[in-house]
Amino acid sequence: MSMSKQTFLFEIGLEEMPARFVTTAMNQLAEKVEKWLLDNRLNYEAVQRYSTPRRLAIKINGLDDRQADIEEEAKGPSKKIAQDADGNWTKAAEGFARGQGVSVSDLFFKEIKGEEYVFVNKFMKGTATNELLQDLKEVAISLQFPKNMRWGSLQFRYVRPIKWLVALYGSEVIPFEIAHVPSSNVTYGHRFLGEEITLSEANEYENLLLSQYVIADPEQRKEAIRSQVKYIGEQEGYVIPVDEDLLEEINNLVEYPTSLIGNFDERFLMVPSDVLITSMREHQRYFPVKDSNGNLLPHFITVRNGDHRHLENVQKGNEKVLRARLADAEFFYEEDLKQPLDANLERLESIVYHEELGSIGDKVRRIQGLATTFAEWNGLNEEELKTVLRVAQLSKADLVTHMVGEFPELEGRMGEEYARKSGEDEKVAQGIYEHYLPKQAGDQLPKTSVGALVSVADKVDTIVTSFSIGLIPTGSQDPHGLRRQTAGVIQIFLANKWKINVLDVFKEALQLAEKHGLLKRDKETVLEELVEFIKLRVKNILQDKGIRYDIVDAVMNTDIGEITTLVDKANVLQSKINETSFKKLVEAFSRVTNIAKKAKDNQHMDVNDSLFTEKAEKDLFKMNAAVSKQMNDLLKSGNVEAAFDELKQLEPYIHDYFDHVMVMTDDTALKTNRLNQMNEAAKLITQFAEFQSIVFHSEE
Repeated sequence: MSMSKQTFLFEIGLEEMPARFVTTAMNQLAEKVEKWLLDNRLNYEAVQRYSTPRRLAIKINGLDDRQADIEEEAKGPSKKIAQDADGNWTKAAEGFARGQGVSVSDLFFKEIKGEEYVFVNKFMKGTATNELLQDLKEVAISLQFPKNMRWGSLQFRYVRPIKWLVALYGSEVIPFEIAHVPSSNVTYGHRFLGEEITLSEANEYENLLLSQYVIADPEQRKEAIRSQVKYIGEQEGYVIPVDEDLLEEINNLVEYPTSLIGNFDERFLMVPSDVLITSMREHQRYFPVKDSNGNLLPHFITVRNGDHRHLENVQKGNEKVLRARLADAEFFYEEDLKQPLDANLERLESIVYHEELGSIGDKVRRIQGLATTFAEWNGLNEEELKTVLRVAQLSKADLVTHMVGEFPELEGRMGEEYARKSGEDEKVAQGIYEHYLPKQAGDQLPKTSVGALVSVADKVDTIVTSFSIGLIPTGSQDPHGLRRQTAGVIQIFLANKWKINVLDVFKEALQLAEKHGLLKRDKETVLEELVEFIKLRVKNILQDKGIRYDIVDAVMNTDIGEITTLVDKANVLQSKINETSFKKLVEAFSRVTNIAKKAKDNQHMDVNDSLFTEKAEKDLFKMNAAVSKQMNDLLKSGNVEAAFDELKQLEPYIHDYFDHVMVMTDDTALKTNRLNQMNEAAKLITQFAEFQSIVFHSEE
């Protein structure tokens, strides 16, 4: 009997949802429905997703009209257990039959590997799809939202009140209700422009909604906005940068987008363009308009939720609201400029950074101390040290300005602007902005060494003082962004190829925290936790660079603080992995390190060269000493490739050694000395990497 296929439409009509919930809710609904279809053995062709601020919907195309039947043999207990000596069915057999929904007369025996077992033929007829679909009510109720609300006298909680439900299989309504709202074949068009729509069958959904001013497919809506904005730009000769996050938000605020252009007074262009763009985006959800050189123009693009009628009224209304917003921004800017940036420093003393860590003024002094130390370690001259100190001193001065009070995301940007206007050195202005970088993963890094040093000082202070009082990220929780900041520190080190040890930088901050009485926990414990935390970030960064996991493991067990060297080691090993000679090298090195593990009782014993009996022992001993000196110098100077080539020279001596020397001999003194020699060679090898971590996949 062949299956017939129909389209199923499921729509939840709601009061307007917050824009940031819409896309995730739509995807969650689709994923849960797909899992439900799989669990219920229902075959279908495709699931389409729809969402607007007022609806979440899915359409299942080509859905079979019933479950597939199941025919299978179920295996039960062996004959010995299923029948007694007289051939009567036992309790075990009766239980098995009952469990399979058959009587014992349906049981039969089959032989498997010389033993007879009870079997039953199981046939389950598939249930009709229209009966099963009523369960989708449970799927809809199970959706998770960041915030829920109750309405009316109901106990039921959901993202927003449910206004209507459509559940239509072909042309048949699937009956159920959620929160006293029954399912039907009636949906609703645009809140102001559209009307009630009765669907005669599920496939009409998109077209009928479009006739009532709703574009239900969010990708189509987004494309419409994109092409409208592009068209306006081409008509007027403007460049209109489209911020993807803003586009996503606007898309989830409208059902029928129409983009239009508005204007504002040119006098506002005196205010820095970042401020204007932020004000337009945060307060009004407008796209800015630029000329071909990237200069801001006194226009904006807004997207209305509706058609082209009365556009000039919409434009005037938007212009009026924006004028008030920009006048605020202009006022804040002019107020802030009435005094130089460093006049704000005093106010930082009375602003709490964290109740256990003092004021922002205290934090600034710690940043100054750390930045100066790191700058000295990096060999900066007097002039540069002065700049670093000034950047550190002014780094947080813009936090108490009117402008950053209104738009916290402009921190650093305003500091740079106000420093310039206060006559600070250009390098100082730039450093103030750069010390916040990178703000998120994939963000740009500080371009100047001054900005980079203060950035590291600020981030390391935040991380270390947080750990000192026990604010440590757990699971997915990281409210202070410590993972991101640690990754930022490591990326800055790599970009600047600094030779100072990352761990020393963290240790210095820990000393400082202790000196200021901020260490509320055991110092050794805090240091251990920090090292583990940093290791994980380094591991992630190496993996993001495409380094194989086993090579990551091999280099991670060496000195992790020399971060630039560490990455270079990983790159060198990764570049050799497919060379045949490399496999032999790894085998030789691993053999040494594995045997050396047996010498763990006498880790610190020197090798006694008067006990050598074989030439191979003497040769390896000499070579080990020579390579050790050279390799360490090369690693220190950052020449990792050459250090690897130096270490490679040990290989023939190791092979020769194992050909002629029996390490685990019966003579205890000889055995101990040989284990010590292996231990010494292993120490040298693992200074570069733990080669035994590297995995070679056997040739197929």
